[in-house]
Amino acid sequence: MVILALDTTTPAGSCALVADGVVVKEEGSDESQPPATRLPLDLMNVLDRAGVSLGQVDVFAVATGPGSFTGLRIGIATMQGLAFAAGKPLIGVSALDALAQVAQSESTGHRIATWVDAWRGEVYAALYEGGREIESPVVARPEDVLARLGGTPTLFTGDGAKSYQQKIVGAMGRIATNPTPLLAGTIAVIGARAVARGDSHAPHAIRPLYVRRTDAELARDSRA
Repeated sequence: MVILALDTTTPAGSCALVADGVVVKEEGSDESQPPATRLPLDLMNVLDRAGVSLGQVDVFAVATGPGSFTGLRIGIATMQGLAFAAGKPLIGVSALDALAQVAQSESTGHRIATWVDAWRGEVYAALYEGGREIESPVVARPEDVLARLGGTPTLFTGDGAKSYQQKIVGAMGRIATNPTPLLAGTIAVIGARAVARGDSHAPHAIRPLYVRRTDAELARDSRA
């Protein structure tokens, strides 16, 4: 099975091609260029460098969030268009799940706290243990998330862990070992497992995982 995956949850993001569970190619994107400018060219470049045509892709996978609202919309729309045109399924994967899987090999049995920078002094956060999510994603101030964690040994990962490293060290004495890994390859691998258990969807069924309400929703409610 050949899977083409895209992550636009961080400013840089990444693309990857996975064949039969093995990451064939994974590349970070140019952070100086917005997703609308660099996509879908980045995806085509990954295919070209791997020597694979778009027609050989069996499944598409995309990070559903949380992250930049604009980045998520562009990333999901790009993969929906490709999957729809090819008549292939599209798998949506939480970036927090992907972060947790990348960090699992470094956790030595510890809990894993996945933090994505939500700006405005907040993080998108979830908590994992033993390979499963034990606290659902929230958007909150780092201090509030840390207060709930207590002193249990915890491995922090994600760009939010990098942004608030000093707060983490002050509260926990533990910092992320790989705060900003590429995620597209892991997203593809998670997508392959989803397909294997029969969990695949039509492209139009994929929805962003925003966690935080959009500014448009907040403005609408304030007017009401």
